[in-house]
Amino acid sequence: MWTLQTWAVVLYAEGSSLSESVMSEPTIASVPELSSSPPLQGERVTFTGTLGAMTHAQAAAIVVQHGGEATEHVSGQTTMLVVGEEGWPLEEDGQPSVKLQQVTQRNAEGASIRVVNEADFLHLVGLSERRDEVRRLYTPAMLSRLLDVPVHVIRGWERAGLIRPVQKIYRLPHFDFREVNGARTLSHLLEAGVPRVEIERSLRNLPERWGGGDRPLEQLELLERDRHVVVRDQHGYVTPSNGQRLFDFEPMAEETTSSEISGDEDHASIPFLQKVESDHWSARDWFVEGCRHYVDGEVDSAIESFRLSLMTEPDNPEVHFHLAECLYRQKHTRAALERYYVAAELDHEYLEAWTQVGCVHRELGHLESALDAFDIALDVHPDYADAHYHRAETLYEMGRAEEAIDHWQTYLEHDSRGPWADTARQRLANLRSEI
Repeated sequence: MWTLQTWAVVLYAEGSSLSESVMSEPTIASVPELSSSPPLQGERVTFTGTLGAMTHAQAAAIVVQHGGEATEHVSGQTTMLVVGEEGWPLEEDGQPSVKLQQVTQRNAEGASIRVVNEADFLHLVGLSERRDEVRRLYTPAMLSRLLDVPVHVIRGWERAGLIRPVQKIYRLPHFDFREVNGARTLSHLLEAGVPRVEIERSLRNLPERWGGGDRPLEQLELLERDRHVVVRDQHGYVTPSNGQRLFDFEPMAEETTSSEISGDEDHASIPFLQKVESDHWSARDWFVEGCRHYVDGEVDSAIESFRLSLMTEPDNPEVHFHLAECLYRQKHTRAALERYYVAAELDHEYLEAWTQVGCVHRELGHLESALDAFDIALDVHPDYADAHYHRAETLYEMGRAEEAIDHWQTYLEHDSRGPWADTARQRLANLRSEI
């Protein structure tokens, strides 16, 4: 049980200021000194799951600094289990974390081990700003580098309903990292052959604050649905249970090619035309089909689908943007640049389009044009972290590093994890050492 003195220490720690070093790498020396009994005095703490704000080793050092003892395993002396918030506490076989199971069993036998989430642990030791970092929102580009998942896959997850943006700012979605990482975890478990029933049982046994509840079960159902064969009628694919029209997300089985059906060998590069009668498809249908092909790595087919969508609806900026993405992926750089421009012209506040215009110009060596594009993006949304990062890197490449400092710092205020954040911190450290 916590005493009044312990709670007083917690409240004191909540108001403590953090040094710049804490925000970059929490170490024993960077934790603020406490003027009364440390909040973890007498505690034996262990961690499970992936922490969002730091590594297990860094967290263990903080436990020691605050009077506790960090242990790797659950034992009869364990008093606290901290559950990381980067994803869910599930093992590779889909079962709940071994440590969480052990603590649950010990508490059922009469022990009183406290189980707290990472945010509460950070609050307890006075690192509330790090707690805010755990709950930070991320753009598709940030998630792509943090999770090592292509941006188009993240967009595909959003379209399928697998992940939901917390907010959208000028077409740009912002996601809760935990939900996206949770979806990735479920996908990996299914791909590894873990039966859905086992994963579902584990999720149902997790309390909602550790990742249980309806949302992960809904994500699991969406992932599993995409693994099933659906029925095709003359207008498309249909779920037999409810008649809802779907697109087949499975790779095509070996069938007769389009050219054999149509007698036109030019259609051989568009194998999806054999699936349904395209006369029944709308611009939206072709767009969804293009996105599906893009996610599956069938970029040429995706390009054809997006072009067919634009034949019916030529002024859709989102379709132009996705076509540009495909063209860029196929190394048609200048053609991609033109399509990004079209998307931005059709929607002047299309943040990602302007940022991609800047990135392509930078790749082509047009550094002043790149800066202009990033400036437009920042005029639309001054807090757009991706544009700040790319503008800083462009200025650095132009030999104007001092002008880049504010942009790197602004980027780190929005994203302190991942390779971009590491680069920004390194650039700033190098500049400080030169002064």
